[in-house]
Amino acid sequence: MKQLAWFLKWALKAAIFFTLFAFALNNQHDATVRFFFGQQWTAPLVLVVLSAFALGLVIGVLGMVPRWWRHRRAAALARQAAATAPSPEKPSAPQPPPYGI
Repeated sequence: MKQLAWFLKWALKAAIFFTLFAFALNNQHDATVRFFFGQQWTAPLVLVVLSAFALGLVIGVLGMVPRWWRHRRAAALARQAAATAPSPEKPSAPQPPPYGI
């Protein structure tokens, strides 16, 4: 069963790779990206699409960083507070199950 899952995982990776490879081969025509002030960039369409994807990925990650830092700081403070808090006293008699269970 483990070998079947391993094989299916690699088959999926291979299918994705060959699909993207075929996309790259079919889009080798030049594309021109025009910027402001008459600047332009001419490159194969695949590189233009890949660079736009990478730029969007970088902008998305940079947009997440401040919130990620806040969550890490809050988790560290909660962990520190839990470590320094006194432990609650143990009950002397066992408590009955809730609702008669």
